[in-house]
Amino acid sequence: MTEPIKDKSVVKNIMKSLEGENQRNAIMFGLGIYCGFRISDILNLKVKDVRRKWNLKIKQQKTGKMINIPLNRELKKLIDEYTEEMKDDDYLIKSRKGINQPITRTQAYRIMKEIEEYFNIENLGCHGTRKTFAYWLYMDNKKDIGLVQKALGHQSSATTLAYIGMDTERLNNAIKKIKY
Repeated sequence: MTEPIKDKSVVKNIMKSLEGENQRNAIMFGLGIYCGFRISDILNLKVKDVRRKWNLKIKQQKTGKMINIPLNRELKKLIDEYTEEMKDDDYLIKSRKGINQPITRTQAYRIMKEIEEYFNIENLGCHGTRKTFAYWLYMDNKKDIGLVQKALGHQSSATTLAYIGMDTERLNNAIKKIKY
């Protein structure tokens, strides 16, 4: 099962490393950790969806719901630099194979596995970036689970707590505190 990255320094190091070696992969990772997008939504983005925009409006593939997510300043800068020479109809996370196709989910998974291995983290997978977004949105906003629930489009706060692993963490901490 995928897990969020619960160490901000690791997240920062991953972004810095990816920015230096592969902007496309940095943007894919960044859209997960800064916007909470699912990999299916990231791979569907075209340059016209992100170029010169501070808010990304997308229709989620899984739910069919429209969402409007603001872009982080650093991610916007990276996207603007990366897309400068690209056409509006180009896929943002473009494959080197074929003509104007996004990378496959399998390739996205391979990229995440490489990140896992290089940074010695476990259970990141493609969904780990979305969980990382949710976890830090929760931790950085006074543990406002309603806020995170809304951002993810979940139906209940219990689902959201389970999603970011907080229900297990809270349970384990509570069990450790039992004294007789």
